Amino acid sequence: MSDHKQQPGMEFFLASSVHDMKNSISMLMGGLEKTLSQVDPAAFPAYADLAHMIYETRRINNNLIQLLTLFKAGNDLYPFDPQMHSVADALRAIGEQNQPLLSSRGISIEYVVDDDLYWEFDEDLFNGVIGNALNNAINYTQDRVRLVAQEIDGFLECRIEDNGKGYPLHMLAAGAEAMRGVNFVSGSTGLGLHFSAVSAKMHRNRGKTGEILLENGGAWGGGCFIFRLP
Repeated sequence: MSDHKQQPGMEFFLASSVHDMKNSISMLMGGLEKTLSQVDPAAFPAYADLAHMIYETRRINNNLIQLLTLFKAGNDLYPFDPQMHSVADALRAIGEQNQPLLSSRGISIEYVVDDDLYWEFDEDLFNGVIGNALNNAINYTQDRVRLVAQEIDGFLECRIEDNGKGYPLHMLAAGAEAMRGVNFVSGSTGLGLHFSAVSAKMHRNRGKTGEILLENGGAWGGGCFIFRLP
């Protein structure tokens, strides 16, 4: 029998590298957002370009977080920690993080949630799913997004709605595929949907399991991302 200790697989080195990249990207993103908040849009010709850089940087950061979370979940390393949270506070905090980008694009954000609505969920997973959906809505809306949360039939239903053109048919199918565990990848959409579906399924309560849904309609007839937690 060999005395050598088993060496960690390449996936663990990759996960460590992703973690380091995520930290660097987070610092870069913070610096860009601070700069954007301190400049006058009318006097800074590159304001729109800087705002778009923040969007792309946030998208990369979200992708790295999703990859790292999926790796941990797949290896039973994710510290799943559901706690009771104010849903209104959680949604507003996510919106405030995106406010520089929203303002730079002239997009208004609306919250439809009771202040006394509390629910048990893993905060990091919740923030990751809602943040990713909001980032996508910002990219595809015309000029409005809204975050809606309410209790329906024993589930917390969070909706991210926009007034854009809505999801194309292949994206609506992708949402259903992601929940069935099918490896669906189409352009840049596969990772975010897979991460959201896995995050939803990790939430279980009273024999019920979380889920994600994609549909068109909502208050403004645009795209609707739905995150349901038991």
